[in-house]
Amino acid sequence: MLKALVPVDGSRTSLRAVEHVIKLARACEPMAVVLVNVQVPPDSWEVQSFLKASEVQAIQDGKGNDAIDAAGHLLDEAGVAYERCVLHGPVAESIVAHAHQAGCDKIVMGARGESLLEEILIGSTTQAVIRVTDIPVTVVK
Repeated sequence: MLKALVPVDGSRTSLRAVEHVIKLARACEPMAVVLVNVQVPPDSWEVQSFLKASEVQAIQDGKGNDAIDAAGHLLDEAGVAYERCVLHGPVAESIVAHAHQAGCDKIVMGARGESLLEEILIGSTTQAVIRVTDIPVTVVK
């Protein structure tokens, strides 16, 4: 059974990656899907001085689950089962570590950049994942 990890952030490109996985699932049944969202812990002393770590994590978990909900809705409509996980830490490294931990055969992610240069090339997160993983990566535009 093919197992694909799909990082999602609520963007159109991450949802296109989910749509690509749905097509794969229809062609390669059975298929397992793992949706992940990575939240980067704040390093701002201002945030840390006003909120407890547990409060920050709860806020980030909520944001992460919101991003996963949109992707999960597409998978639910298509009848594709999936796991979900909100991670905390450096984005690329967290994605790759979870893909290994979950036993994923591939990572499917959207090509998205925050700057014009990154949009022309490929999203910086996507580039970082490609650099640090030995798992095949499919980039969806």
